Amino acid sequence: MPPGAALRSVHRPPPSPSRSSPPRVSPHSPAAGPRGRRRRRAPRAARRQHNMAPPASPRPDPLRPPPPPRRTRGRPAPHWPRPPTPSRAPALRRRRRCGGAAAAMLRPLRRRLPVTHPPPGSRSSASGPGRRRLLLSTPIFYANGPPHLGHLYSALLADALHRHRGLRGAGPGRLSTGTDEHGLKIQQAAAAAGTSPPELCAHISALFRQALTQAAVSFTDFIRTSEPRHQRAVCHFWGALQEHGALYKGSYEGWYCTPDECFLPESQLTERTDTQGRTYKVSLETGHEVHWTKEENYMFRLSTFRDPLQKWLRDNPRAVSPEPFYQRVLHWLGDDLPDLSVSRERSRLQWGIPVPGDSTQTIYVWVDALVNYLSVVGYPETHGEWWPAAHHIVGKDILKFHAVYWPALLMAAGLPPPEQILVHSHWTVRGQKMSKSLGNVIDPFACIGQYTVDGFRYFLLRQGVPERDCDYYDDKVVKVLNSELADALGGLLNRSTALSINPSNTYPYFSESCFPKILDYRETKALGRASAEDYEFVVSVASLPLQVASYFEDFQIYKALECIALCVRQTNGFFQRHKPWKLNRNHPAEKLWLDTIIHVTLECLRVFGTLLQPVIPCTADKLLSRLAVEPEERGLSNLTFLPRYNGKPCPFEGRQLGPDTGVLFHRLKKSSQHQIENKRL
Repeated sequence: MPPGAALRSVHRPPPSPSRSSPPRVSPHSPAAGPRGRRRRRAPRAARRQHNMAPPASPRPDPLRPPPPPRRTRGRPAPHWPRPPTPSRAPALRRRRRCGGAAAAMLRPLRRRLPVTHPPPGSRSSASGPGRRRLLLSTPIFYANGPPHLGHLYSALLADALHRHRGLRGAGPGRLSTGTDEHGLKIQQAAAAAGTSPPELCAHISALFRQALTQAAVSFTDFIRTSEPRHQRAVCHFWGALQEHGALYKGSYEGWYCTPDECFLPESQLTERTDTQGRTYKVSLETGHEVHWTKEENYMFRLSTFRDPLQKWLRDNPRAVSPEPFYQRVLHWLGDDLPDLSVSRERSRLQWGIPVPGDSTQTIYVWVDALVNYLSVVGYPETHGEWWPAAHHIVGKDILKFHAVYWPALLMAAGLPPPEQILVHSHWTVRGQKMSKSLGNVIDPFACIGQYTVDGFRYFLLRQGVPERDCDYYDDKVVKVLNSELADALGGLLNRSTALSINPSNTYPYFSESCFPKILDYRETKALGRASAEDYEFVVSVASLPLQVASYFEDFQIYKALECIALCVRQTNGFFQRHKPWKLNRNHPAEKLWLDTIIHVTLECLRVFGTLLQPVIPCTADKLLSRLAVEPEERGLSNLTFLPRYNGKPCPFEGRQLGPDTGVLFHRLKKSSQHQIENKRL
C-alpha cells in the first residue's frame, strides 16, 4: 500500500479513550465464595505461618539446564481496551458485494477515528488457557516473475518457526503463503509477454507453489488474491473502512514507481542520465524509474493514526523484531505521516478488485494484498478464532507497509494489529544486489538440485542474519555443508554406530561408576573415567534445548544452529579424546567405559537430531531413525538428555538401533560447469 501525497487539510486529533472505574466483583465471579459471598481470608497468624521463608535451595546440578536468557523487551499485549463508544459491529456484519451500490459512500466530515478494538475475552483475542492458536505467515509473493532466493528465505524462516512450534506442542498453528496477483506491474508484464493477466498469474503462482513444496515448506494455506474468497474479504474490509469514516475522495499528485507499486517523496528520489543524455528520476532504494502522476482517488486518513500507532508500539515493544527495525518504525512515526491513496483510476488499472459501489476506481494493490492475512483465517465470519494471534515474517523492504500502514488500516476497520512482525534483511551475491540485469539472480530450483533440499535449507537458515544483509556465493555453501553436516554431524553418526566398536548394533548401557554424578566438576576431583572437560561438554549439551528454544522465540534461528554446531564439535572432541576404538571390549572395566562413551555420544546425537528437525527435516529423520527413536519420541516438550546420569531410566538402553541408512549427508563438490550464481531465470 503506497503512500500518497500529503493533503493540506487539517485533521482533528484522535479521540482519547475514556477512563473507566475499577471493576466490581460480581457475586457470581470466581473471586466470590459459595452462595455469592466473598471467601473469608485466613487468620493473620495462619497467613504469617504460611508465608515463612522457604527452605534453602539445594546445590545446583551441573547437568541441569540453566534458564534461558532474560529478554529485555516485553511480550505483546494480548488484548485491546474496551471501546469507549458503542460498537458498530452489526452494521459491519452486513455482507457487501464488489461493484454493488454503497449508500453514503463518502463521509469526509465524520471524525470517529481511530476505531478501538474488541474487548478482552472476545473471540477475536484468539487466545485461551493452555494451548493457543497462532498464524505464521510469509508475504504473498508478487506474481510478475518466478521465485528467487529471497522468496525462499522468507518462507524457510516461517517454516522453521512453524515446525519448531509444532514439535513443542504449543497449540494449533497455521502457516500461510501465496501470491499477490493484482496491480499495474502484472498488467504490464502480461501485455509484454503477449498473454492475459489471469494466465500469467496462474503460471507464476504454480511456480511458487512448486518451489515451496520442493523446499519442504509445510504451509497449510496457499492463497491467491485472484480467489473469490479473498476478493469477498477485501470488499468487506473496504466497507468497514467506509463505515468508520476512514476514507474520503481527494486529488493528489506525486512520483509513482510502477515496479515498486508505490508513490515516493522527493527525499527518496535521485536523478540519473541515460545513454542519450536524458535526465530522469529513480528511487534511491531500488533504482527503478518514477513518473509524475496526478489522479483523483480514495484516500485513507493515515495522518489520524500516528498517536495510536506510537502507543501500540510503546505498549508492545516486541511488536516489531529485531530491535533495529522496531526503532526504524518509531523513527518513521516521528516524521510527517500523510494520508494515503488507496485506489487507482479504473482507466489506468483494470487488473484489480473494483471499489465497491464505484466502477471508476480499483482498490490499490497493497490494500488488496495485506488483507490476505485475514482472508486465510476466514474473514469476515470466522477470523476471530485466529486473529490477532498472527506473526508476519517479512523482508525489510516491505516493513513500512506491514508495520505502519497495515496496523493503521486494521485499527480503522475495528480490528487489532497482529501480535508480531518479524523482519529479515536481504541476500546479496558476492556483495552485489540480486538483479536480472546483472544475471546474478539465484534460482532456488537449481540450488536444491545441487545442494539437496536439506542442504540448502540449512545454509540459508545457518548463515542468514535478520539484522543485516548476508552474502551468497557457491564456495561458501559447499564449505558450510561439508564442514557441519557431512563431516561433523554425519561423521560422528558413522563412527559411533560402526560395527567395529558396537558389534551388537544396540543403544549401549551407561555406567554410573565410569561417569558418576558430581555436584560441581570444577571443585571435585573426578572419581570415574570422565574428566572435567567431559563434564563441561555434557553441561553444554544439557543446556542446548532451552538455548535453542530461546533463540527460536527471539527470531534468531542462526544462533540456535550456531549453538548446535558448537555442541556437535564438542561431541566429536569427546569421542576423539577417549578413542573408543582402542578399548578392549573383552575387558570388563574397559567394556563399561566403551559402552558409556558410545551411550553419551548417541544421546548427544539424539538431542541434535531432535533439535534440527525444523531446519533439516529429512536428514533429522534419517538420523533419528538410525538411532531407533520412534516418531512419538521426537517432540521437544519432553526432550531429556542423559537421564541415567540423574539416576533415571533411559528408554533407549538396550534397544536395537535402526537399519544402517548409509551416509547421512554426502560431501559436495564444486562443479565448474554448473554455476548457480550465473544462472539466469
